[in-house]
Amino acid sequence: MPIEKWSEQVSVVHLADDPQMSDDLQMLEDEAAQRKFDAVLDFGTVRFVNSSNLAKLIKLRNQFIQKDAKIVLCNVGTAIWGTFLVTGLDKVFEFSDNVTTGLASLQIA
Repeated sequence: MPIEKWSEQVSVVHLADDPQMSDDLQMLEDEAAQRKFDAVLDFGTVRFVNSSNLAKLIKLRNQFIQKDAKIVLCNVGTAIWGTFLVTGLDKVFEFSDNVTTGLASLQIA
């Protein structure tokens, strides 16, 4: 699992394309059910997302909100960004250019 525990309160998740992405998101959901933490999701190697990935991201967001935790998506490529724009999810999620600024945005909040 490409989850990097940055601190006790923050994890960085390096996502990959499906089918690995679905597994990674499920593991993140399982871990989030066990404890409260903020997460930075790194889309740097993701070339596409499907509807089940988007549904899982929305479910994760809701799970994190219920625990008063945050998710920041970063390194979102042009094709993926287009998907977020078309679906309106660009207004739902917080985005950052890269992992470093994503981590900084969690510290500022």
